[in-house]
Amino acid sequence: MVRWLRAAVVPLALTVLIALSGVVLGRIYADDLLLRLVAGAALGSVGVGVAVRRLPSWTVAPISVVALAGYTVGALKIAAGHAALTDPLSQIVTDALVNGIPRLLTAMIPVEATPDTVVVPVIAAWLAGLAGSEVAVRAGRVLLGCVPAAALYGGALYVVGPNAGSAGWPTLTFAGAVVAALAVTARPAGGPSLAGMPAKTRAAVRGRALAGSAAGLTVLVGLIAALGPWVGGRVTATPVDPRRYVEPPRVDSLDESPLNRISGWALAPEQKLLEVGPAVAGKGKMRLRLAVLPDYDGITWRVGATYRNAGRVLPRAPLLPDVPVTRVTQDITVQELTGRLLPVVPTPAGVDGTRIAYDAATGTVIRPEELRPGLRYTVTSDTQEPDFNLLPTADSPTGDAVARFLTVGAGVPEPIQRLADDLADGNGAAYDRAMAIEEFLAEHYRMVADAPSGHAYPNLSYFLFGPRDRGGQRGTSEQFAASFALLARLTGLPSRVVVGFDAPKAGGPVTGGDAIAWPEVLFDDLGWVAFDPLPKSDDPPRPVEDDFTPKPSPPPPASEPPPATDLPSSSAPPAVAAPPARTGGGPSRVLVASGTSGATLLVLAAAAATLLSMRRSLRRRRLSTGGAAERITGAWFEFTDALRLAGSPVPTHLAATEAAAFAANAFPSRATAPDTAETRDASHEEASAEAPPLRRAAPSAHAGLPPLDALVTAVNTVAFAPASATDDQAQRAGGQAVAYATALRQRRSWWRRAWWSLHPGPLRWHPPRR
Repeated sequence: MVRWLRAAVVPLALTVLIALSGVVLGRIYADDLLLRLVAGAALGSVGVGVAVRRLPSWTVAPISVVALAGYTVGALKIAAGHAALTDPLSQIVTDALVNGIPRLLTAMIPVEATPDTVVVPVIAAWLAGLAGSEVAVRAGRVLLGCVPAAALYGGALYVVGPNAGSAGWPTLTFAGAVVAALAVTARPAGGPSLAGMPAKTRAAVRGRALAGSAAGLTVLVGLIAALGPWVGGRVTATPVDPRRYVEPPRVDSLDESPLNRISGWALAPEQKLLEVGPAVAGKGKMRLRLAVLPDYDGITWRVGATYRNAGRVLPRAPLLPDVPVTRVTQDITVQELTGRLLPVVPTPAGVDGTRIAYDAATGTVIRPEELRPGLRYTVTSDTQEPDFNLLPTADSPTGDAVARFLTVGAGVPEPIQRLADDLADGNGAAYDRAMAIEEFLAEHYRMVADAPSGHAYPNLSYFLFGPRDRGGQRGTSEQFAASFALLARLTGLPSRVVVGFDAPKAGGPVTGGDAIAWPEVLFDDLGWVAFDPLPKSDDPPRPVEDDFTPKPSPPPPASEPPPATDLPSSSAPPAVAAPPARTGGGPSRVLVASGTSGATLLVLAAAAATLLSMRRSLRRRRLSTGGAAERITGAWFEFTDALRLAGSPVPTHLAATEAAAFAANAFPSRATAPDTAETRDASHEEASAEAPPLRRAAPSAHAGLPPLDALVTAVNTVAFAPASATDDQAQRAGGQAVAYATALRQRRSWWRRAWWSLHPGPLRWHPPRR
């Protein structure tokens, strides 16, 4: 009986050691399913090892691997049912095995027990049990057999990192189980008797034993002295988080800055993007949040999120004190919305029906895969509505905690800075400054659907101060929200931009016309408060100059134009003496040289004529063949080719608006007499006679160069709503591209202008359009 008890202690100890790894790792999981699955893997692997211990050793691994495969499939099926996944089991198993490690390390804490977050711990636990049982049970090396379980326990501690407290009692239990296994299996003292041996031999044996014990004790004391301080220091140190070594899910540019999509949706107001179910009682609209954009570098408002794979239950966001919480549940079905961002009711507490990743800092939800028509999910959100009567006396926070929401890109245009100072003047309270900005934008600017996309500094400068008859002082909610947030930050208000939709409370379709961007400002004890800078009526807005006229910038000093570098030299070429006349027969050397030079010139002229004809044919094909979208694309190629021929190729990652801004910076205006009618007409972007010149907007003209607004608008239309492109847009885009290229070419010297027309590059820079 005692022998059987001793034989059962080692397998039982191994099972406990492996199960303790599940206890440690399970502290960062949302429930105890992982612990149960790891304990089952420990019991199964050790049980298989004990059952086949009398079989040849080479048979153990195949049998255990087959058992592991069966147990893993069963565990993943249980986890899939627990997570309410409806995909085929084969797909779930394949996806979990392929993506198990990265999803475990990028999962948001608390981690939901899903197939891809439990498969790695289950397999690791089984392999540790297989190795430990072979060494400890079959070979009888108990201490060595505990090493796989110890490695698994250390790995669990490493994965947990600083995301849970100290594992005190599991570690003590682990050590106690190892001591119990060693104590039960220790051999009784024995060995050959020394009674009949000579005294000299007995003394030598005892001396060797004493020397061995002393050497072992010395080594142990030395290890304690060497490693003790380091181990003691690690007790209070913060563990390393392995998640910082794993790159979270990445997104494309449209998901990183969905503000750029507002203009495209505005051009297709009937496009059905979503179908939403009823969320709250009553009529009217409620806001669905697509993304929060807190980062601005002067070019783009970005989400700047670090997404972590999340389960159905999301981390609870900080709640406002003494404000009741309302739980809202809404079903959402994707129709024609593209990308990966998921619209939700702020602030989401859980999402059912699809796998998601979540950024806790902004509350933005994203799907690891692209959205597909028919995708249905359910969002549960916790909403709070503070007492907005406290806003007039509320302050906005300052300091490092909100530095992210006060940062703007370098090079703020001076007119925008002066406008922010003017709006802040006399408005000391945070709410007063926010309302001054909201009222100024609502009263002086017009909301239109066909404004070009863009919210970089040049775009906002033109939106705020550009002439109305040339596209200034009007825009979509993109420009209104971006301008408000920028002005708010310049006046010391922590702000951000939010992109979302106005959805019907009672449920129904959400279309492109419901897409909207709005700004939010952070207040103490009230949280983020949304503002509405859009016009409140259809009445014509008041001229900006009635309430704000920036101080005129001093004109540049007049100077004599530099001498032209392409004029011929004033000195006559040296005279060449004519060779003496030949009296002999045969062609003269002059005649031979003349004939050779003439043939060479004819070849060069033919090549030049061929290149010129091919270039003209290319332009004709681009601008006059195909549909409207193809001709707009051809016009864009003409524009980018012109910049490349001028020595400033457009970076491939820039959008149309950013490319136009890049061209404005690459080719600044020449020094000309200011405020002339000719300059204002040519630039198509000067302010009115009462307002000073402002920083150029990207979609408009550059000083001395034709405008690009129609071209940029057409390119954005093709990018976001290609079916909406019209022949008139294509014609105007082509005309602007040709005019811009011609004006840019005229800035070159005479020989550069000649090479411009003959350069073969445009023939190969873009695939020919047939």
